Amino acid sequence: MMNSKDLFLMSFKNLLQRKTRTILTVLGVVIGTSSIVIMLSLGIAMDSSFKEDLAQMGSLNIIEVHQGYNGSGMMNKKGPEVKLDDKAVTTFEKIPGVVAVMPLKNANLKMGAGKMVAHVQIMGVRPQDLKEFDFEVEEGRLLQSSDKEAIIFGAQVPYNFRNPRLKNSGGGMIIERGGNMGPGMNQSRPKPQVDLLKSKLIITSDMEYGEKRTATGDPNTTPPKQYEIKGLGILKESRNEKDYQAYMNISQLNQILKEDTNSKSRKEPDEDKQYNNIKVKVKDIENVEGVQKQIKGMGYQTFSLTDMLDSMKKTSRTIQAILAGIGAISLLVAAIGITNTMVMSIYERTREIGIIKVLGANIRDIKKLFLIEAGLIGLGGGLIGLVLSYAVSVILNKVGMQLMGDMGVSRSISIISPELALGAVVFSSLVGLVSGYAPARRAMKLSALDAIRSD
Repeated sequence: MMNSKDLFLMSFKNLLQRKTRTILTVLGVVIGTSSIVIMLSLGIAMDSSFKEDLAQMGSLNIIEVHQGYNGSGMMNKKGPEVKLDDKAVTTFEKIPGVVAVMPLKNANLKMGAGKMVAHVQIMGVRPQDLKEFDFEVEEGRLLQSSDKEAIIFGAQVPYNFRNPRLKNSGGGMIIERGGNMGPGMNQSRPKPQVDLLKSKLIITSDMEYGEKRTATGDPNTTPPKQYEIKGLGILKESRNEKDYQAYMNISQLNQILKEDTNSKSRKEPDEDKQYNNIKVKVKDIENVEGVQKQIKGMGYQTFSLTDMLDSMKKTSRTIQAILAGIGAISLLVAAIGITNTMVMSIYERTREIGIIKVLGANIRDIKKLFLIEAGLIGLGGGLIGLVLSYAVSVILNKVGMQLMGDMGVSRSISIISPELALGAVVFSSLVGLVSGYAPARRAMKLSALDAIRSD
């Protein structure tokens, strides 16, 4: 009985004796392996791109909860109404996997800063929730529980201010001089005309505040109250809805809405529906779907970016399957080539096989000999194919980034993950073993006397 080392050395020597045939067979595996790896790497890069796009829209582990109905649904409004109140907040906090809950109340108010005015969506929040939901400031500081008549702003809010007395005042921004314009060049950064952290700020539900008053309206109507507040901070740019909203203590916003003479004319939530919506933060993205189902089961409407991600993943998997199928055709051809090589090797080495059997070699060793040869072809082709795949991936990314860089986008077109690399080598080796199995069994079953007599 031959040991594993002898079998391996003999198999390697046999492959070297037929260099041309071995090289051509390995080349088929190289092309097949690299085709599959490159095709799948395009799909992985697509997945990564989807996640990056969604991450810019917000956090993937946050669920938005809206009012719903325990019945047939929102369309016919049958069944008891479920409320977004403190009881709901407490219920959500007790769900396993939930790390934070943030109730929100919003109001669209007019804000003035000297001669500059803007329509601002103000969100009432509990200050202690801001850090849990990844609020970070670029200037100033976040709200604290002790802050009452104070507010923080999204990155884009300062640009919404305009001077109504000036025509074409735009969004209230000016361009600092000295910047270079043009694609690929450093452009000057817009600077807002109002400093919200230093200006005296007024908020009111009077939509004509700061504007030229119209002659219409009831002169006996009490005008909406004006509230003086202080700007505490400007949030870092997040590229989602945070950039266009302002945030203040929810207790202060409730007080303003309660005193507001226009509150009845606006469709704000009544006292029973205390919040407009509630955000629920889940610890792990993998648990988002489960938590979302629990909340839906309570009768609420929910939304999370993972809903979009799931749809994108389905599309990506379909594309990956098509691309992998195209690459698999090349590997199938390579498998046929390995089988053909092994069969030809048996015909050429029939006498050799007979002598080995007569000398007392275990017939299983003969089977192992041919399986090792086929496995080495698969392994060698897989390793070379992987190296080729990395080279092609680098070229694709360089060319792709250069093309997309002109459009202001910098992303990888091809991503070869460690799992894909390892899987490709293992798979190509298995293809070699499977392709060589039938020829190996044929060699094992050859009659020793017939084999020796053959020419």
